[in-house]
Amino acid sequence: MRKIIFLLGIVILAPCGLLAQTDAIIGFWLTEDRDSQIEIFRAPGNNIHGRIVWLEEPLDENGRVKLDDKNPDRSMRNRQTLGLEILKGFTYNASKQEWEKGTIYDPKNGRTYDCYMWLDGNNTLKLKGFVLGMRFLGRETEWKRERALRE
Repeated sequence: MRKIIFLLGIVILAPCGLLAQTDAIIGFWLTEDRDSQIEIFRAPGNNIHGRIVWLEEPLDENGRVKLDDKNPDRSMRNRQTLGLEILKGFTYNASKQEWEKGTIYDPKNGRTYDCYMWLDGNNTLKLKGFVLGMRFLGRETEWKRERALRE
């Protein structure tokens, strides 16, 4: 009987542990350049997404709200940068201990890259954007965890 209870406990609690790992990156992150803050969240469909929630300089040189003016899709160039969803579609790979199969959009150049992410400790998130499915070709960046939105 004890073995059955023990096994049931493992079956019930194991998914909770995986969920905790999967959600470990949910929260607020300051980008490497320290000029924006990203909120990472679980989106409908259970994927991990992220949006810009703070900009050090939310206005352009003319005092207007910054827009997604580098977007290759002209119909999207009027979107505000603040609130822009830049991370999409990530799923957690427990064997690699990384979030993969997602994309990252860089509003500074209007490009979208395939991307994967992993934690280096609890408060450092490493991201690598790459092209053409070649993970070894790309650029890596590092974000720091923050507790709350910046003012």
